[in-house]
Amino acid sequence: WDASKRYFLVAANASNKIAAVDTKTGKLAALVDTKKIPHPGRGANFVHPKFGPVWATGHLGDDVVTLISTPSDKPSEAKFKQYNWKVVEEVKMPGAGNL
Repeated sequence: WDASKRYFLVAANASNKIAAVDTKTGKLAALVDTKKIPHPGRGANFVHPKFGPVWATGHLGDDVVTLISTPSDKPSEAKFKQYNWKVVEEVKMPGAGNL
């Protein structure tokens, strides 16, 4: 889930994508390309100083954590809208695993 609890994010492992489902409309909000084999478990939410609200996930067998910008209805976070549903950063970690 994203921080707002509106969007359910899940790995589509075979296609190396993250699917974001809008639980308000029941429709696919986004399909985001990621590195190989995004982790099928939960991710972590936080507010990045440059990109605003993000959802982070690791990758199976890879030492990268991917940050995906997520939408927000907060007026103070409107300035981050240009990043929504984009991979905004890939953080190299000291080893493979997840959050």
